[in-house]
Amino acid sequence: MLGFVYALIAYGLWGVFPLYFAILDTVSPAEIVAHRIIWSFVFLIVVIGIGRGWRRLGSVLKNRRTLGILVLAAIAITVNWTTYVYSVSTDQVVDASLGYFINPLVSVALSVVILKESLRRWQWGAVGIAAGGVVVIAIGAAALPAIGLILAFSFGSYGLLKKMAGVDAISGLTVETMVLFPVAAVVLAVAEVQGSAAFVVDGVGITILLLLLGPITAIPLLAYVGGANRLPLSTLGIMQYATPTILLILGITYFAETVTGLEWIGFALIWAALALFSVDALRHRRRPNRADALEIGQIA
Repeated sequence: MLGFVYALIAYGLWGVFPLYFAILDTVSPAEIVAHRIIWSFVFLIVVIGIGRGWRRLGSVLKNRRTLGILVLAAIAITVNWTTYVYSVSTDQVVDASLGYFINPLVSVALSVVILKESLRRWQWGAVGIAAGGVVVIAIGAAALPAIGLILAFSFGSYGLLKKMAGVDAISGLTVETMVLFPVAAVVLAVAEVQGSAAFVVDGVGITILLLLLGPITAIPLLAYVGGANRLPLSTLGIMQYATPTILLILGITYFAETVTGLEWIGFALIWAALALFSVDALRHRRRPNRADALEIGQIA
C-alpha cells in the first residue's frame, strides 16, 4: 500500500507541474530551467549529505564511462525540461500530454535501434498503432505535433541513457545538475546583465517559487524511487499513464485548449496502442525483457 501511495504522489505531482509553471508566466522558460538546475543541485546535495551518499556519488564521478553517459543524459533532460516549460508558457499542454503518452512506446523503439532488442508481435503492433495515431493528430492539427515528439524522444533518450548508466536516481540527477550548473549560471548571469532576470526583481513570491524548483523536482523523484522499490514493474507501467492523463485534463480545462475531432481519434489510437502494450507486458511479466523495463521511467 505504501508503494502505491509513493507512486501516486510522484505521478500526481508530475501531472500538476503545469499549474506551478503557469504561476511563473512572467519568467522566461530559459530562466526557469536554469533555476531548476541550480536549486535541484543544491537540494540534492543536502539530500545526499543527510543520507550519507557521498561514497556512492564519488564512485559515479570516478567512472568515466558512466560520467560520459550522464553528460548525454543531462543534455537530453535539459531539452525535455525546456520544451516542457515552453509548452506550458505557450498553452500547449495537450501536446505535452501526447509526448508522455507515447513516451513508453518511443522508449521501446529506441531499445530496438540502440540496444538491438527484439520486440514481440503485440509490441510491434502497439508501436505501429501509436505511429498511426501521431499521423492522425498531425493531420487534425494541420501541423506536426513537434512539442509532443520532442518531449517523447528527449525523455525516451534520457530513460535509455539512465538505464545504460545503471546508477541510482539521486546520484544520477545530482551529477546531471552538477554538469549543467555552469551553463545555468551563465544563463542567469546573461539575464541579469540584460535586465530580464526575474529573481528578486519580480518580487518575493516569484523568488520563493524559483527557489522551490529544487525541492519540487527532487521530491517526486524520491517518491518515485520509494514506489519503484515496493511495487512490481507492471504496476508502475500502468500507473505512469496518470501523468499524461492529468496533463490532458488540465490542457482542456484549466488552459482552455481545443482538441479537434481528428486529434481525439489520434489520441484514441494511442490509448489503444498503450492498452495493447500494457496487456502484452502483463502477460509476459514473469519473463520481462529490457524493452519492457524501458517503459518505466520518472518524469524528471
